Amino acid sequence: MTRPFPAMRPSALVAIALLALSPPALVAEVGDREKPIHYSADRGDLNYETKVGKLDGNVVLTQGTITVRAERLTFKQNPDNSMQVSATGGPVSFRQKRDGSDEYYEGYAQRVEYDGAKDLLELYDRALLKRGPDEIRSNYISYNAKTELFVAEGRPDTPAAAAAGGPGARVRGSFQPREGAALPGPADKGTKAAPKTAPAPRASAAPPGKSAAGSRAPLPLKAAPDAAPRQ
Repeated sequence: MTRPFPAMRPSALVAIALLALSPPALVAEVGDREKPIHYSADRGDLNYETKVGKLDGNVVLTQGTITVRAERLTFKQNPDNSMQVSATGGPVSFRQKRDGSDEYYEGYAQRVEYDGAKDLLELYDRALLKRGPDEIRSNYISYNAKTELFVAEGRPDTPAAAAAGGPGARVRGSFQPREGAALPGPADKGTKAAPKTAPAPRASAAPPGKSAAGSRAPLPLKAAPDAAPRQ
């Protein structure tokens, strides 16, 4: 059964540490920044000296386990070889593997800002962040892959988001049950054992020759002695 977030005022801001849901060693894939940056698009404007690129039309940008898909995207290579990305689309998708695990976290929004040097992902307008089966939705979500802390704000829909059925000025989401969690037994729930049923009373013995209902019971038949032989 899912456990939905409680209702929040439009101005409410919620910060939830996902770190508590899994072992601390599972953070963003640390080897991604050691991988080359690959990109493809319908059109591009790139500067190999500054390592800055502007891409337009069916953009796909990858580095290690990171994949960004957008309609328009600007990126640059940071001094530590990580990426800094600004992307727009309908929606933009971002995906990255968690270190030491086969699990990915995924983000979707109309606009995405990613700073690989800080491992910080920001999602704007109709934002959805998923980590395994858990998810959260709002019009603004930031996620720090180092600490696994995300912050969601219930901002009002922009006109475009409202026309597309945005989440409105609320934060919504769900946490699925943890696998292997021990469920409390009957003793933990304070239940009491059912009282023992009293044994049914025994029927009183009928006197000899009478049945239990009071009528006379037939006597047992006895074999007649053999007649003495005639002389």
